[in-house]
Amino acid sequence: MTRCPKKLLRSLVGVAPLALLLQFCAAPASAPSDADVEELGPNAAMIRLPVDHGELDSVNVAKLDFAQGIYEFGEVDAGAVVKHEFTFVNGGRVPLLIATARSTCGCTVPSYPQAPVQPGESGVISVAFDTKNKSGLQRKPVIITANTYPAETTLYVSGRVTKK
Repeated sequence: MTRCPKKLLRSLVGVAPLALLLQFCAAPASAPSDADVEELGPNAAMIRLPVDHGELDSVNVAKLDFAQGIYEFGEVDAGAVVKHEFTFVNGGRVPLLIATARSTCGCTVPSYPQAPVQPGESGVISVAFDTKNKSGLQRKPVIITANTYPAETTLYVSGRVTKK
């Protein structure tokens, strides 16, 4: 008779974590309302995505307007570091927040504004492309992710690298 309570206790101990897990895996909460966003503070309104409540909002977003999207550096010797600054204006209606600027390889390193860029203000994305161990025609992308529509914008550094 002492075995039965132990088995029951073991069963309950095994079921309790499962019950807790099911409780936390319930249906997800609905999207936050405007009142919820206001409660989170001033930055929450700035970082909202262009898609809001299931409808596409492509008007009230930040917009990256570049003077040029491709920098042609011509021909350089291998080992040179090509640097360029891409200037832009936030042509949108809300502050621009750049989440990331990245490239497809470690030879191309971008830097970007960390602070919000207000509507109508300008900013710079600096790119350094190290041509060490490169040769021939090169076209390196810099992918910017921001609160814009579409969320990603791609810039290019392009040119020819010749061996010394």
